[in-house]
Amino acid sequence: MRKFWCLFFMFWPVLAIWLCWVSPANGWWFPSIAPWELGQQIDDLFYLLLIITTVVFIGTQFALGYVLWKGSDVKPGRAWFSHGSHNLEVIWTILPAIILLFISLYQMDVLARIRVMSKFPEQASRDPIAEVTARQFEWRIRYPAPGKKLLAQPQPDDLYTVNDLHVPVGQPVMIRLRSDDVQHSFGLPHLRLMQDAVPGLVIPVWFRSNAVGKFEIVCKELCGWGHYKMQGELTVELEEDYEAYLKALQEKMNDDGYPADAENAVAQSDEE
Repeated sequence: MRKFWCLFFMFWPVLAIWLCWVSPANGWWFPSIAPWELGQQIDDLFYLLLIITTVVFIGTQFALGYVLWKGSDVKPGRAWFSHGSHNLEVIWTILPAIILLFISLYQMDVLARIRVMSKFPEQASRDPIAEVTARQFEWRIRYPAPGKKLLAQPQPDDLYTVNDLHVPVGQPVMIRLRSDDVQHSFGLPHLRLMQDAVPGLVIPVWFRSNAVGKFEIVCKELCGWGHYKMQGELTVELEEDYEAYLKALQEKMNDDGYPADAENAVAQSDEE
């Protein structure tokens, strides 16, 4: 039993290596390959951090196991006292600082392209595609009418839907993100995108998908008892399908539920 804790602590780095080795092949990492270049760069940053933390974890666990192994063989007698090593303390203070500085500088370009509006693609920042308003517990989406631009203030002919965001494929698009109540977080896991929605702020968010399909929209901030059901859907489609969707949404919103044939009959009877 004297060796048990030594073997216990050395078991976990071995398990960590095995899991890291088999996880990608079994789909235990990301939901899919990110369908745009910034998402793939974010994946690269993730793997960089994973490598650094894995190396540190394995090193510390094996060091702990070695100390326990050696300590279990110490014969009874007077204990040896040491207050530590000044040189080692300097090393493990400066080395993490250098690693953190490297990480912060290494990710600045990707972070700037996602967060700094002056770095946004001109096409996306010039014509926002929609306004997404988070509220407990849904995503309310406001589109401009077909052929018009999205304005800061709602317009009479704006189009509305809930939990259903459509964008054209292969184009950089920007949304205006708002919150009506508490802090939420707009998340697109397949695109590796996340942005907090803060009450009182309108936050620009841009992205692009080079693949058509349907992707999950989730809230990544605990926002209340119904947080678990605050889910939406991002539909990436061809340009013509996107325009057809907006026209269909416009017809649906303008439909008063009165059949067109009945309107014509009423108009004819009035003329008679």
